[in-house]
Amino acid sequence: MRLTILGCYAATPRTLTNPTSQVLEIKNHLFLIDCGEGTQVQLRKNKVKFSRIEHIFISHLHGDHFFGLPGLISTFRLLGREKELHIHGPKGIKEAILLLLKLGDSWTNYPLFFHELTEKEPQLVYEDETVTVTTIPLDHRVYTNGFLFREKPGDRKLNVEAMAKYKVDKAYFRNIKKGKDVTLDDGTVVANDQLTLDPPEPKSYAFCSDTAYNPEIVSQISKVDALYHESTFLESEAKFSLKTKHATAKEAASIAQQADVGALVLGHYSTRYKSIELFKKEAEEIFPNVFLGDDGKVFEF
Repeated sequence: MRLTILGCYAATPRTLTNPTSQVLEIKNHLFLIDCGEGTQVQLRKNKVKFSRIEHIFISHLHGDHFFGLPGLISTFRLLGREKELHIHGPKGIKEAILLLLKLGDSWTNYPLFFHELTEKEPQLVYEDETVTVTTIPLDHRVYTNGFLFREKPGDRKLNVEAMAKYKVDKAYFRNIKKGKDVTLDDGTVVANDQLTLDPPEPKSYAFCSDTAYNPEIVSQISKVDALYHESTFLESEAKFSLKTKHATAKEAASIAQQADVGALVLGHYSTRYKSIELFKKEAEEIFPNVFLGDDGKVFEF
């Protein structure tokens, strides 16, 4: 599971910082999460292959989280894209994008699908054989969702020594990986757990930006491998977080601690601060395994 931060600063783009956007590579998927202004430039800088993006997840309709989407959709058209593109986001995103395409007479030459979200409870929005994506209802000034990405358990691993010991024919390998027992030629039944090893633990990633401090999400994100949680302010400016429905680094760490996550990645920093190291220092007072998101930074989980 590989996370590339394209942008993770609040509000407006600057010469050296970009608004929210990131790419999650999981089980051969390349999911784009949020699409702030300048996202396609950041995709190029980080050498992300545009053609591999088939699903885009938009948390909410504030500009610093989706103003880059119209441009990216248009660029896909100019690049001659043919495969489908699916946009998952709040109700209203279809109207906003299609109006721009209409006014510019720039209809896509590829299938473009919108999956608009309105539910205030967790909702499964994507599933295939290897991964699921579920919304995480957040507490912000407008309707907002985070997204929980989970790998499905993989096939069991063949125990090479056991296979040789019982002289199991290769024709049975596929079923054995799926968890089935084997009946040998002499009628002996060999249990699957004698022939296989446990697969790697499925990975999970929770994206939570933007939101006020919201303990209600703790049970849903419990024990995820990695949590990205907004930390717009430090505790010294907590009064602003209450007004704007954002969170502090301390509050993000509290959520991580309560959910017992593997790692906390901070982001969505207000640009009022001279150093983002201040966010890490504050969060580590509560939760030990803290990482600072930053534009162009890559995390392997």
